[in-house]
Amino acid sequence: MIRRRPFSSLLLLILLLLAALGWQNRSHLQAFPGIVGAYSAKEYCSCRYVANNPADYCQAYVVQYVSLSGFFDDAANKRVTARGLGSTQSAQWLGSREGCQLLPQAAALPEP
Repeated sequence: MIRRRPFSSLLLLILLLLAALGWQNRSHLQAFPGIVGAYSAKEYCSCRYVANNPADYCQAYVVQYVSLSGFFDDAANKRVTARGLGSTQSAQWLGSREGCQLLPQAAALPEP
């Protein structure tokens, strides 16, 4: 079969190797959706409230290849909430000594 269909055999081998690699790293792949929102919320919070940069600059600073499906900057509470790949995370500025920290429970995003 390999001599008659070398490209199909090679493609099948590559797919099997990718499936085995995915299975071996399944816990890391499951954690990935949470990283997108957490990174955006934490970095935006640090940019905006620790470094005191303007909002437009900080939004450009946290742009990623995987886009966010929701984002809210609660300036009154100095809290940022971001949703990416279905996972919502929040970060809040705690003070000048603590900076920004991810919250264990994400705040609700306002309805559009």
